[in-house]
Amino acid sequence: MKDVTKSEGMTEWLIEAIVSGKFPSGSKISEPELSRELNVSRGPLREAMMRLEAMGLIERVPHVGARVVTISEAQLSEIYAVREALEGMAIRQACAHITERELDGLRALLIRHQQHIDEVDGASYFHQQGDFDFHYRIIQASRNSKLIALLCDELYHLVRMYRKQATRTQARPERALNEHFQILTALEDRDAELAEMLMRRHIRRSGQLAAERLRDFREKAS
Repeated sequence: MKDVTKSEGMTEWLIEAIVSGKFPSGSKISEPELSRELNVSRGPLREAMMRLEAMGLIERVPHVGARVVTISEAQLSEIYAVREALEGMAIRQACAHITERELDGLRALLIRHQQHIDEVDGASYFHQQGDFDFHYRIIQASRNSKLIALLCDELYHLVRMYRKQATRTQARPERALNEHFQILTALEDRDAELAEMLMRRHIRRSGQLAAERLRDFREKAS
């Protein structure tokens, strides 16, 4: 296996370790210790750490080293503001490019989500992949490589990490799912103006709830 392949695999492993909470927010990541634990060379590991730093998942602190970022309320607000603008743009472009097969797949996805919410704890819709699957597919359907890179490769993991931090707080998945169905209907009608308005409103509301959940989580943790 080439070093570049090892590095790419290490990047994915580190992302999931951070999102899952194996490395909690604020915790230090020691490259020498991790290299010994995983039995990997320092080169690929260092490359992977640099990728995570570029994604905003870790930061370098003087006299401390690398540590997992802790998302502040201000940073969370910025993330959702960017999501609102970019995903509004993405769905507008998706209205022109999405295929009927992709639309059928989105509706089938939401039906599965509805069954999942009915059968198990609804909060898992946020903490697992349900919500992201819907947004991810629409972003991909925009056929805009820049939007895909910004939203799916950078912001995606930061939002996942935040949601994992706030798993002990309440969520309202039924409302989010209903909004997803409304967005999908506009997308099926190829109504770009309505689809963008619904998407932006949905993400704005999600951002407000996210800020409330983060405040509640920090208060309970203190």
